[in-house]
Amino acid sequence: MPDDVAAARAAAEEESAFSHPAVDPDTTAAYGDHPDQVIDFYAPRTEAGPGGPAPLVVVLHGGAWRAPYDRRHITPFASFLAHHGFAVANVEYRRGSENADTPGQTTVAGRWPDTFDDVAAALDALPALVREALPQADPRRTVLTGHSAGGHLALWAAARHVLPADAPWRTGGPAHLRGVVALAPIADFAVADKLDVCAGATRQLLGAGETDFTDRRPYADPSLLLPTGIATTLVQGRADLDVPLAVAESYAEAAAKAGEVVGLTMLEGVGHFPLIDPAADACAVVVEEIAQLAW
Repeated sequence: MPDDVAAARAAAEEESAFSHPAVDPDTTAAYGDHPDQVIDFYAPRTEAGPGGPAPLVVVLHGGAWRAPYDRRHITPFASFLAHHGFAVANVEYRRGSENADTPGQTTVAGRWPDTFDDVAAALDALPALVREALPQADPRRTVLTGHSAGGHLALWAAARHVLPADAPWRTGGPAHLRGVVALAPIADFAVADKLDVCAGATRQLLGAGETDFTDRRPYADPSLLLPTGIATTLVQGRADLDVPLAVAESYAEAAAKAGEVVGLTMLEGVGHFPLIDPAADACAVVVEEIAQLAW
């Protein structure tokens, strides 16, 4: 496909995904004192599966870990999941720019270590918050999902038990998850850096210093945190220009070398944003992948 045609299709997909109005949650709970340390909860709108409490889907939004992209853009996807019978927790976390080295800078990706602090704290606080906010949910059937940068965070959160021993986020054992469904995740930092994914976002996430990328990768790069022992599926559009297929393929290869089988569902003619666009067929595929793990 000619570059201009591919770019036009990608732009149309992004416009469609962002065309849906934000959907307010049923309730919001804080897991910390910062305004971004909150989780939005959506109760299931229908009954799915064999009945009983609804599986819980934890959503981590994307946006290259950059401040302009908050959880609001993924609320239509969260609502879509709720209408398919899931209880949903949509996690916010601190992103780039607030403490950037350059005053007024709005494009820095992520904040080290704040972004990781928040995701770890949110997941640790989630069981108690769910009991209060979503009594319809069954935390024993939790699936973690995330899109793009949020896909990275989902893979990372599921791998905290294999972080280096000195990592502050390391847990004593694997998370109680049915699995992870990572959507076009930034899953291998070396490949993403080589491809300049999201305009150097991975290097920005890990800090401004010359050695930060190398020194911090073992604490942040999912491709170095394997095997996890947790069922994992990647969903990836073959036509994705934002996070190309090569990134997901590299993670799956790394997992195989570590003795772990990771599912890789590749969607023909699909780019980056249809995976979270309720109007797109690809979004229905995502729901099915989540359901297969949840039930």
